[in-house]
Amino acid sequence: MPTETVESLLTPGTHYMSGNEAAAEGALAAGCDFYAGYPITPSSEIMERMARRLPELGRRFAQMEDEIASVCAVIGASWAGARAMTATSGPGFSLMMEALGYAAFTETPMVIVDVQRAGPCTGQATRVGAGDVMQAKWGSHGDYQPVALSPWSVQEMYAMGAEAFNLAERYRVPVIVLAEEAVGHLYERIEVPPSTRVVRRERDPRAAPFGTEEPDGVPPMPAFGDGARLLVTGSTHDPRGFRRTEDPDVHRRLVERLSRKILARRTEICRTEAHLLEDAEAAFVAYGFTARSALQAVRELRAGGRRVGLLRLQTLWPFPGEAVADLGRRVGRILVPEMNLGQVEGEVRKAAGCPVAAYHQVDGRVIHPDALVSWALEAA
Repeated sequence: MPTETVESLLTPGTHYMSGNEAAAEGALAAGCDFYAGYPITPSSEIMERMARRLPELGRRFAQMEDEIASVCAVIGASWAGARAMTATSGPGFSLMMEALGYAAFTETPMVIVDVQRAGPCTGQATRVGAGDVMQAKWGSHGDYQPVALSPWSVQEMYAMGAEAFNLAERYRVPVIVLAEEAVGHLYERIEVPPSTRVVRRERDPRAAPFGTEEPDGVPPMPAFGDGARLLVTGSTHDPRGFRRTEDPDVHRRLVERLSRKILARRTEICRTEAHLLEDAEAAFVAYGFTARSALQAVRELRAGGRRVGLLRLQTLWPFPGEAVADLGRRVGRILVPEMNLGQVEGEVRKAAGCPVAAYHQVDGRVIHPDALVSWALEAA
C-alpha cells in the first residue's frame, strides 16, 4: 500500500483546542478532502471547523439535510476518489446504520466520528455517555467487521482523526472514532507534529475491485473516472461487482473474506496501552474518558498499598481479546468501569479467564476517580 509523508497544515508545536476541533484537524492532516454532515450535539464543533477549514484549503464541504444524506454523500465521494468523513452523535449514528452496512459490503473506505451522548433516543443531548459501542459493531445487519477507535484525550482525537483514514484506506473498511462528549468538549494542549504519514489506496482500474486471490485479501479500489467499469451494489456481487444474489458460494466467499481481511490483521489493528501492570494483582480494563478516571484511581490505590494497574483499550473493534486474555493470566481480578450498562464488560468476560467485576454509570456524568477507588476496594 503506497504511503507518503505530508507536512502539517498547522504550525508544528503546542496548540490549545477542544477534542472536536482536534478531530477535525487530525482528519485534515491525513488528507480529508470531503466532509458532509448535519449538526448534532455534541459533535457540531467538528462540522463547524470543517465548514471553515475545508474551503480555506480548496477542499469540499457540504451541509446535508440529515444524517442519512450525509453518510450517503460520504460513500459517493469515496468512490469518486476522495478521503471522506462525517461526524454525528447517537440519534444520527442510528440513522446511518443502513448505509454503514452498505459501505462495509462494498468495501468503501470512510470515517465516522461519533461523539457519544447519553441515550437511548434523544436522551440527554448535552451530557456524556458511552452507549454506542455495540451499535458500532452490530448496528447494521449481517456479518461484517468495522474498525472502531476510542480516544481518551484531545491529543488522541487529533491522532486518531488522522489514523482512522489510514486504516480505512489500507483495509477498505468504514472506521468509526468512538469519542464521547467529555473528550469532544475537553480543552487541552496538544502537540501538532511537523508531518503526518498518509496511506494512499491502491487504484488499479484493470483489477477486480471486489475480489482477490487471497482469502483475506484487500482488493484495489479504482475511482469513478479511472477507466474501470464499476458496478457498486449492496446486493451479493462477484469480484467484478456483478449481482450474484442466487449464488450461495459467491455470497459465502464474499462475506467470509470481508470478515477475514480485518480479523486476520487483528494484531496490526488492535492497540492497547499498559499502565502500572508489571506487578499488578488486579487491573482495570477501561477505554475513552473513563480510562482517565481509572488511571487516577490506580494511582490512589497504589498510594494506599494496593497493586492495581490499567489496560487501556485504544481499539474497541476488532476487540483486543488477546491483550485481555494475557492480562487475565497475570492478575487475579479485572475491573471494568463503563458509562453504559456493560457493553465492553461482556467482551472482557469472554476473553479474560479470571473473575471480572463491572461498574456501570448511566446518569449523564463522567465516572469520578473517587467512585472507582471505593468500588475497587469493595470488589477486591
